[in-house]
Amino acid sequence: MNKTRRESPRPLRAATYNIHSSVGTDGRRDPGRIARVIRSINPDLIGLQEVDSGYWNRQGEETVGLLERETGLTAVTGPTLRRRESHYGNALLTRLPVASVRRFDLSVPGYEPRGAIDVSLEYPGRRVRAVVTHFGLKKAERARQTRELLEILGDDGSDLTILFGDFNEWTHFGPTRRRFNRRLGRPPARPTFPSRFPFLRLDRIWCRPVSALKNLRVEKSPPARKASDHLPLVAEISLEGR
Repeated sequence: MNKTRRESPRPLRAATYNIHSSVGTDGRRDPGRIARVIRSINPDLIGLQEVDSGYWNRQGEETVGLLERETGLTAVTGPTLRRRESHYGNALLTRLPVASVRRFDLSVPGYEPRGAIDVSLEYPGRRVRAVVTHFGLKKAERARQTRELLEILGDDGSDLTILFGDFNEWTHFGPTRRRFNRRLGRPPARPTFPSRFPFLRLDRIWCRPVSALKNLRVEKSPPARKASDHLPLVAEISLEGR
């Protein structure tokens, strides 16, 4: 008796990018420049941090709408700071259809509010989950946020879970990285900050299973070096055999 095999889907291109409120290394705010960097990467999904849609800077066009129009991707927002019609925080841009969204508060009292977006995506014959976050600057914040996010991640039976973020861990072998490595596997890390002369591995992508991650690179083009103080981290992910 022949068993029906699931068709192997094409690889996914995924990225994480702290866009620094669209303020570049020249001090100029230009969301269009961010959009052009994203288009050059051509991701299927990209997690963004420090997305400012009029919260800190009321000049210019609302950022999320501009990024959607300029990239052709659909945005899922995860604001951590709000003022009436303006907001600031995380976002996911994706070309995959969105099945469901959950938003989690990872804030620690006394520090800047933080959060995570947990998005289920439609992909033929597979269950794909994308989680986007931005951890705090202090070690105690990150320790608590790590515990909470690991509980959120759990093991829901997804064929693929991708965790994107700026984890603000400045040491190469810090406790946040070690705990996620134990749970999700140990992917390579690449320096993404500061964008002109990167040497810190603040931005990370984890995949579960880790074997799905086939390549990891940093987008080092001249436009990317100018558009933000972070460089985009780009992953090629294969679902073949999942």
